[in-house]
This record gives sequence, structure tokens and C-alpha cells, in this order.
Amino acid sequence: MLDGEILDIAPYGSGHINDTFRMTVSNQGTEKDYILQRMNGDIFKNREELMENIVRVTSFLKEKIVAQGGNPDRETLQIIPTREGEDYYKEGEDGWRVYPFITDTVSYDVAETPWKFNRSGYAFGNFQYLLADFPAEDLHETIVNFHNTADRLEKFKKAVEADVMGRAAEVEKEIHFILERQRDCYFFGEMLERKEVPLRVTHNDTKLNNVLFDKLTEEAICVIDLDTVMPGFAAHDFGDAIRFGASTAAEDEKDLDKVNCSMELFEAYFDGFMEGCRGSLTKREVETLPMGAKIMTFECGMRFLTDYLEGDVYFKTHYPGQNLDRARTQLKLVKDMEEKWETMQTIVKKA
Repeated sequence: MLDGEILDIAPYGSGHINDTFRMTVSNQGTEKDYILQRMNGDIFKNREELMENIVRVTSFLKEKIVAQGGNPDRETLQIIPTREGEDYYKEGEDGWRVYPFITDTVSYDVAETPWKFNRSGYAFGNFQYLLADFPAEDLHETIVNFHNTADRLEKFKKAVEADVMGRAAEVEKEIHFILERQRDCYFFGEMLERKEVPLRVTHNDTKLNNVLFDKLTEEAICVIDLDTVMPGFAAHDFGDAIRFGASTAAEDEKDLDKVNCSMELFEAYFDGFMEGCRGSLTKREVETLPMGAKIMTFECGMRFLTDYLEGDVYFKTHYPGQNLDRARTQLKLVKDMEEKWETMQTIVKKA
């Protein structure tokens, strides 16, 4: 609940799903900023479960941060309830929520230096550390099968067979590449069945711009955008960050010679991630981190190609064939990771 007079509301950030605003409120002469956000009801149809996940995780984080002498006002998001005590305000198919604005911070779309990528790794590793004893299985799976790679494979096979757009013939090489590696799709699911790795609280969107950096110290201080917080594998969060952040080219780069997985950036992120985790991962989980990078990249490439085959119905495109370009960059990254597998393993073994 907010007290005071709203002085200004202006669009904020560059998100593509929710509508986000920076809101300034004056209360007894003191001005304070907040983030006001409209949740997209077309994307997030189970808002109750989504918000329950966020409130539970951020409340847990606040307690942990206070216990270790940190500042929860800067180190975690915190939901401000409505006057009726609800987590968000319901408006038709959509919903509105409010967070305190974390001042004197900045986010980056691209890691300008390996150090910034290292610090983002620390932030997501620290996220794992703080939530290590949170019962992940108690969280809702708000997007069913989100990182179920075996399920993504089945959807891909159906898209190839249906070929509704008549595009399968032009991507035979990419289809073959995926089918050659289909056994990898079952890697983490089978490990969970054998109880070799635990379920963790995972962020599931570990891009660099979901970390706030302190403007003065340039340290990563807060992980944001918790809409996809769910039970998952630590290696998936690690891998998705590598997929996006360690690539030497844009996600839709047409010249595949420019597309590689930088081992300098891989190592920088790994070092930061392990520093943040502070020993909270099991030895087996650490060993699977390179596989997390490969599988998340492979899964994303498969999803882009599936969407291309189905007529570009899921991912937004800005020109014809963009999803095919995206798929090809991801599959090139997979191939590059395979060629650098021993180097990745050597980097991880030092932990």
C-alpha cells in the first residue's frame, strides 16, 4: 500500500512482455520512486501461482539477506501489497503490481567486459546460494515443461512431420543436426530420476540485463524479473546465461563464421557463478555445468527451428527468416561447444 500523491508515471525499461513504468510518489514532502508493472495476461495466465512464487521467494531472500547483514532494500525485489492486502491488483485478464525502485543502479544488455559478465555470474550464483535450502518442489511450475528438453524434442518432431509451411526441405541439414543429438535431450531428466542432481529454485531467464549493478561500486547487487522462478536445475540457469552472454555474435547473426562460444567469457562467468554459489552446489551439479550450457543452447535452437517450421507463431520476428537465422546461430554454438568440450571441462574441474 502506498501513501502520498503520485507526481509522475513514465514508461521504463525495454521489456517485451509486461508494461513497466517508473512512478514517483510524494509523501509529506519526501519523494520516492516505485516500479509499477502490468502483467501481460496473454502470456501469464496463472497470475495467482506466479505471484505466490515471487512473494515466497522474495520473502525468503529478505530474511536471508538480513541474517547475513545485507541490505534487502537493495539486494532483492519486494512486493508492495494492495490496500486489501493482496499481492497485486486484478484488472480483467491483466494484473498490476508494485515494487520499490532500487536507486543508483544500472543494467546492461551486453557485457562490455569479461568482468561485468563475471559479476552477473556472481549474482546468479548468489541467488542459488541464498535459496539453497528453500524447498524448490513447493513452488508452482508456472510454465509447464518450460525446460523439459525431451518435450521440446517431441514438439520439434511433430513440426517436422506436419511441415505446415512447406519449409522442412530447406532445413534438412539443421533437422539432421538436431536428430543426431536427440539423446542429449534426456540427460537432465534421467539424472533427476536417478537422484543424481537436486531440484533447485531457478530463475530461468539469466540474461545480463536481469541483474542490477550498483552505479558506484559496479558490483552486481540484485537479480530482477522473477516471473519465471520455478523448480529446475542449477545447470539450466548457468547454461542459459552462457548461451546468450558468451556468444561472440548477435542471436540472429547471418554470418555463422562470427558465431562462437568465447572461452574467456565462459571462464569469467563460471568463476563468478562459483564464487556466488559458495559451495552450495553438489560436486555432480558442478560437473554438469558445461552440459547445461550445451543443452540450453541446443534447446533454444530447436525451439527457434520449431517456430520457423510452424510459421513463426511464437517468437516475434522483425524480418522473414529471422527464426531460421536464430536457430542456425544456436546450433553453431552447440557445434563450437562440442569442439571446445575439453577446454570447458578443464575450466570446470578447477573448482
